[in-house]
Amino acid sequence: MAALIEAKEVVAGYLPGVNILNGCNLYANEGDLVGIIGPNGAGKSTLLKSLFGLVKVREGHVTFKGNEITNKRADELVQMGIGFVPQSNNVFPSLTIEENLQIGAFRSPDKYEERAEYVMGLFPTLAKRKSQKAGSLSGGERQMVAMARALMMEPSVLLLDEPSAGLSPALQDEVFILVRKINKTGVTVIIVEQNARRCLQIVDRGYVLDQGKNAYEGTGKSLAVDPKVIELYLGTLGRE
Repeated sequence: MAALIEAKEVVAGYLPGVNILNGCNLYANEGDLVGIIGPNGAGKSTLLKSLFGLVKVREGHVTFKGNEITNKRADELVQMGIGFVPQSNNVFPSLTIEENLQIGAFRSPDKYEERAEYVMGLFPTLAKRKSQKAGSLSGGERQMVAMARALMMEPSVLLLDEPSAGLSPALQDEVFILVRKINKTGVTVIIVEQNARRCLQIVDRGYVLDQGKNAYEGTGKSLAVDPKVIELYLGTLGRE
C-alpha cells in the first residue's frame, strides 16, 4: 500500500546554496500519528514546511496519495486535504474564535456549519467562548483555535509544528491529548516536537533528525527506550 504522504531524499533550504535538509525521508500512512524529533537546528520544522510548500525543495520528491506535490502552493495543498498549523502567529488575534473558524472554511463556506459543529465537538472549550477575541486567549487556547481552524477544511493530513512550545507542563499535556484525539477521528497527523519524550509516548512512529538527515527511525515506544536515542537526544528526560 502506498503511503498517504511521503518525502523522498528531500534537499531543501531557505537561502540559495545553503541546505537545511540533506536527503530526508519520511512517510505516513492513513491514520498514522508520526513524530519528528531531534536537536535544535536539525531541520525538523523545515521538513514539515517542505511538505506544505513553504520551503523550496531543491532535490527529491513529496507525494500525496501517490501524486507529486513537490513545491505546490500551500493554498492548493489545503484544497487537496493537507492542513498546517505553524508554531507561532497561528491565529488572527483581532477576530473572534468563530471568525477564525470561518476563515478556515473560506474555500468551502457551504460546509461551515457542518465542520464548525464537528470541531466544536472536539474542542468544547471553544464552543462556549466562540464570540471571544482570539487575542485574549491563553497560549493553550490559541493552539486549540489554530488546530480547529486547520480542521475546518476536513484535511486527510494535519501537520503540527511545535504545538506545545511555550506552554506550561499542564497545558502541554492537554495539547498532546488533543492531538491524539484528533488522530483517533481518522486524521493522519505529523507532529514536530521539542518535547521529545512526551511526543514519543503518543506517536505510532517517530523520526529523529540530526543535521538535516535521518538519524533514527522506529516506533515511538522503541525510540523512547533506545540507549543511543536517549543518550544523544533525550538526555535525562528519556530516563524518567
